[in-house]
Amino acid sequence: MAALTAIEDLYEENVFTFSKQDGTKRMRMLLPIKTKEGNLETRLVENDYEEVEEKDEMQNADNSDNEEEQTSDIEVDTEVSNIIETESEVPVSAVELLACREKVLRSKKFKIGILSSSLLENPELKSGNFKLLLDLMDEYNPEVCITVKKLATASLLEIFKDLLPSYQILNLKSEGIKLKKETLALHNYEAVLLKSYKNYLQKLEKMANVLRRKRGDSRPLVEAQIHLGEMAVTCMCSLLINNPYFNFSVNVSSFVVPLLDNKHPKVREIVEKSISQVLKEDKRGEISLTIVRKINQYIKTRGHSIHPEVISVLLALRIKDVNLDKEKVEDTKQKKLMSHKQRILSLSKKERKRSKKLKEIEKELLETKAEENKQTKEKVLTEITSIVFTIYFRILKQAPNSKVLSACLEGLAKFAHCINLEFYQDLVKAIDTLMEDHGLGLKEQLHCVQCVFTILSGQGSSLTIDPYRFYAQFYKNMLKVHIGKTHQESDRIINTLEQILIHRRKRITQARLIAFVKRIGTLTLQSHHNTSLGLLCIIKQVMQLGKSANILLDTDSSTGNGFYDPELEDPEYCNAHCTALYELSVLQRHYHNTVQKIAKNIACGVPTSGEGSLHPEISKLTPIELFTEFDPTEVAFKPVIPPPKKVQIKSTLYGKHTYASSKFEEKVMSVNVNEILDSEFTDFYKELKTR
Repeated sequence: MAALTAIEDLYEENVFTFSKQDGTKRMRMLLPIKTKEGNLETRLVENDYEEVEEKDEMQNADNSDNEEEQTSDIEVDTEVSNIIETESEVPVSAVELLACREKVLRSKKFKIGILSSSLLENPELKSGNFKLLLDLMDEYNPEVCITVKKLATASLLEIFKDLLPSYQILNLKSEGIKLKKETLALHNYEAVLLKSYKNYLQKLEKMANVLRRKRGDSRPLVEAQIHLGEMAVTCMCSLLINNPYFNFSVNVSSFVVPLLDNKHPKVREIVEKSISQVLKEDKRGEISLTIVRKINQYIKTRGHSIHPEVISVLLALRIKDVNLDKEKVEDTKQKKLMSHKQRILSLSKKERKRSKKLKEIEKELLETKAEENKQTKEKVLTEITSIVFTIYFRILKQAPNSKVLSACLEGLAKFAHCINLEFYQDLVKAIDTLMEDHGLGLKEQLHCVQCVFTILSGQGSSLTIDPYRFYAQFYKNMLKVHIGKTHQESDRIINTLEQILIHRRKRITQARLIAFVKRIGTLTLQSHHNTSLGLLCIIKQVMQLGKSANILLDTDSSTGNGFYDPELEDPEYCNAHCTALYELSVLQRHYHNTVQKIAKNIACGVPTSGEGSLHPEISKLTPIELFTEFDPTEVAFKPVIPPPKKVQIKSTLYGKHTYASSKFEEKVMSVNVNEILDSEFTDFYKELKTR
């Protein structure tokens, strides 16, 4: 049989020949026939070469329909190479080049769309598309490489955001274990998914390394590379937000955290927003601990010469409920109870085994219920808090003049209630020294005062510290906050005033309280309406909690000697009780309706019902809630302010000139103003004398 097939192949090769004169003709030999005379004749048939080729192509197309997806990459590459070859042979215009580029780009877009949609429809069967999409991130054609890389990167980002699970994938070795067909398919799919995700992160890291250049590297950067690096950082941050507990999240956070100190402001902004969101939404505390450790390590290596974003991102931490003193007290109590129990009960071996088994069963029950271990979570939060305050105290001690001091003081003011009681005294002294020896700006001074009063309003109320210096400093700086550049410090003013006048009202003198209320009234006239609402709410609460400030509502009061000195920086001796809240009469004609109502309520003596009373929806709001509720940053007033009425000006008032006498009118009309003003300098006295 083999010999026969070989003979047939040789026959086919020999019988098919091309015409020498015309390459388009093809000769085909038919079987010989025997004529009537008994002779054998051979037969030749001419076929058109193009028709044969078309038939062959139709057959090949039918056979390749099933392999379309596997050969799509090769087809696009051959198309690109053909275009490049034709361009190198024949000179083409810029319009033709753009048309060719658009054609290639369209085919790449179509390919990315087909691969992505089929992968999302059936990820287990189409897991091979991961490799094709990852290969497109390494596009080599210089005409379309940047666009194709961006499209492939963005497509893979959306795919991974949809497909990645919320749990970690473990590398389980199933050697020697028989698994079901479905289980084995799931394991294989998870292995491919994890490997593809790892390759994707490695490619993103390679793209983003352009933004992390070493010192001394002065090579110029192409703008397209910077855009690619920014896109890679955005993708990594987005993956960290959506999958903070998936595999490689620690690696992603370790790569992203140093970019908080990047020289590109846009990169710092992207990373700060994403890490702040991760810290706010983190309920376990594990990823927060990883980020805080990395920040602490980075600050140590850089020696505090960093951008403020590295410190300000810590403000998003959820450690408000942590109380380090409470932790210590509970630990000591628990140790005493355990020692007391051990003295009373001397357990036998059987009882010990039984208690041990009970503990294991309880632990398993907690795991089946998917409940968080509160003790583990509290330990993680305690460690985070201790690292954060280590960072803050190190900056106060080693770098009091650095540009991150403001962010450090802001963090201390926010989390001061979490500090151990034994550190309060030292912290207040350190802040006092800082304000006295170093020339701090307005923002830093307000942070210092807020931090001190946060400590003294909470657990530090038992400390024997006289905050007189901080009262005077804050009283002096209040009027420096206005509707201009310093408006962003308004919320800090409201928070500090609430601590001074509300939380510490029993520890403030009457003269100081009245001075602060009068200063608040003055401050409302130079602030936005939302700041004025917060400040007026503080005055309302002060008058509701005591009658000391009611003296400012009496304009005929003659108590006290002297005059009110608003420029005196000491609130104790400015004689504020000799004046009144005249600002309320101006605020009752304010452009904002709610400001008018609260000002009228205070002027009427803060009534709860009747004339001048407030609606319950407004009266229940706190100063900070009023400040945020009526915030005008979105250029939208609440409630809507009607436009002012149009005032028509009468033409009889300003349309006609009147003269004292007819002679004066003739004199004025005779003067040619253009002649006088032609010269550069005009002596009006000389002109008047000559005329």
